[in-house]
Amino acid sequence: MEHSIRAIRAGEWEKAREIRLAALRDPVAHIAFLDTYEQAEGRPEEYWRDHTDAAAHGARLRQFVAEDSEERWVGTVTVRVEGPSHDAGFGQSAQVDQTHLVGVFVRPEARGTGVTEGLFRAAVAWSWALSEPPVERIRLYVHEGNGRARAFYRRFGFVPSGDSAPLPSDPSARELAYELRRS
Repeated sequence: MEHSIRAIRAGEWEKAREIRLAALRDPVAHIAFLDTYEQAEGRPEEYWRDHTDAAAHGARLRQFVAEDSEERWVGTVTVRVEGPSHDAGFGQSAQVDQTHLVGVFVRPEARGTGVTEGLFRAAVAWSWALSEPPVERIRLYVHEGNGRARAFYRRFGFVPSGDSAPLPSDPSARELAYELRRS
């Protein structure tokens, strides 16, 4: 399967909405995302337009997509910039300037074709290229039961940071923090 990786463009809200809804229909969505299909589907057009435009401009947020030869989005990852004064989520604050990868999704038919690697290369390259602030680490959270994702993150070079947090929707489950530090 041929695909290209690029940053989303302003105005592509309909495609952004469609791939997010597809992600939230995935069988592991309940452990991969903090959002639900019902919540996302109910958001107004303005929400999708605003989010897409913010992610396209890329100052503090950037979304990358993988497109197939028919310009269908087959994967996505979003990168958020966080600084020491920023609420880094799960009740923690960032200790260094960092980026946070969220919303990772690749359609089942595109898995194992290099799409995830391409998306992560783009997200990491964008993170390391930031100069204001210069990023010291890239992090992400993954559900302890999402072995497929954890294995990919380790293969890509992310390592467990030792931090974890209870899943907001199920306090008996843990979200594990992984990181990639600037070398």
